[in-house]
Amino acid sequence: MTVEQLVNIIGADFYTGVPDSQLKALCNYLMNEYGIDPKHHVIAANEGNCTALAAGYHLATGKVPVVYMQNSGEGNVINPVASLLNDKVYAIPVIFIVGWRGEPGIHDEPQHIYQGEVTVKLLDDMDIESFVIGKETTEDELRSAMAHFRDVLATGKDVAFVVRKGALSYDGKVEYKNDNKMVREEIIRHIVQASGEDPIVSTTGKASRELFEIREANGQSHKYDFLTVGSMGHSSSIAMGVAINKPDMRVWCVDGDGAVLMHMGSMALLGANKPSNLIHVVINNSAHETVGGMPTVAGQIDLVGIAKACGYPYVVSVDTFEDLDRELEDAKNRKALSLIEVKCSIGARDDLGRPTTTALENKQNFMEYIK
Repeated sequence: MTVEQLVNIIGADFYTGVPDSQLKALCNYLMNEYGIDPKHHVIAANEGNCTALAAGYHLATGKVPVVYMQNSGEGNVINPVASLLNDKVYAIPVIFIVGWRGEPGIHDEPQHIYQGEVTVKLLDDMDIESFVIGKETTEDELRSAMAHFRDVLATGKDVAFVVRKGALSYDGKVEYKNDNKMVREEIIRHIVQASGEDPIVSTTGKASRELFEIREANGQSHKYDFLTVGSMGHSSSIAMGVAINKPDMRVWCVDGDGAVLMHMGSMALLGANKPSNLIHVVINNSAHETVGGMPTVAGQIDLVGIAKACGYPYVVSVDTFEDLDRELEDAKNRKALSLIEVKCSIGARDDLGRPTTTALENKQNFMEYIK
């Protein structure tokens, strides 16, 4: 099924969401059709953020909005769905489009397996009626489902289209790029060199994959690294939990701009507690690159200023390897919570692999090392 067919059948004029590789066809269509336009299309910080924004749109217009997301984002929408949208509260109708990662029977990464198993059940538990779109779904079947959904939406309830892998197609192309010169994998290589045998907590997506491959290429153990393969936005909080309980170890967090935006409250917590043995490196390419390259707002805000306001004792932004190396060395010797923002290009190797150890092995090896 083409994205154009889906969009035409739904008939909405406002979309907000967090990009997903399974929904890349939809994301690319929206970028080509609207770009980032607060009247029609907004890429938000997290899925709960999208849901509240959609509620505001409905309050202002009386029309039904669309919220798109990977199924991992269902956890972020449970609260606003249950306590804001639900027909026992404000009865705000929303159409959700959910990318079904980890669908049972379809091979996927470990962080998606359980989420895939409970995707439809969670929607049922939130009283959101769902319709699954697969490669074989016909336009007539989708029209019939949407006709039924309109009746459901009219009662103030929410509905969801759950999209299987490869179910949507789009012929349009979008090129995502920025003007930054530093490549993320090389940035992480410099961090690995500076960190020595210190533990590293790395964020979800390509950053953790690149860290794993750098250790392989260096012939190093993976025991130094906790790879946060899921749970986007929580790496810095994991690192804080480690740093506070291992005060004699220097702990590094390799973070991304999309992850920082997703749960920015963690920066306030870090700034207030100031663990002196934590170095927070935010690699900022202003993009959700792991799922396709769609933009974040991180290129339009002052992450350094935000970190300062949160109470980080030392913050800096760099865009050259010379400055990066100097700041990494200074942070090692400072004995104070530090944030280093690194301006980064968009792009990764086509042959970038994935961790060959299991998540459980990663946890056990990391715990044994820092013990």
